[in-house]
Amino acid sequence: MSDLALHTSGKVPVPAGGDNRYKAVQKKLRKLGKALDVLADDLETLRQDMRANAARTRGTAVDIEHADLDSKFVVMTDRVADALGAAANSVKDLSTTAREVATETYQAKRLHAKLYRPLDDIRSNRSEKTPKAGFFTR
Repeated sequence: MSDLALHTSGKVPVPAGGDNRYKAVQKKLRKLGKALDVLADDLETLRQDMRANAARTRGTAVDIEHADLDSKFVVMTDRVADALGAAANSVKDLSTTAREVATETYQAKRLHAKLYRPLDDIRSNRSEKTPKAGFFTR
C-alpha cells in the first residue's frame, strides 16, 4: 500500500485581501494558477496510487479465495477494491476540474493584463498622485 502524506510545500494559502492594484491582482492570479497546477499534479499521483491499490486489493481477494477462506472475506475485499476504483475516478474528475480552473485563471490573468496594463503603465510612470477610485463619480 502507498503512504499518503500531507502536502508540505511550506506555503499557506494567502487570503485575497483588499489589495486590488494591477500588479497585486496579477500576482494573485499567477499564484492561484500555479497552486491549481500543483493540485492537479498531486491529484493525478493520488489517482494512480489508488488505481494501483485497487489492483493489489483485487489480487488479495483472489488470494483469499484460493486460500479457501470464508467467502465473505472475498466479497468484502472485492468491495474495497471497487470503492478504491470509484474513488480514483472521482479524483480524476477533481484533477480535471483543477486543470480547467487553472486554464481559466491564466486566461483571466491575460485578459486582466490586456485591459489594465496600459492604465497601470500610465499611472505608475507619472509623478503626480492619482485620485482615489470613485473620485470622478461624485
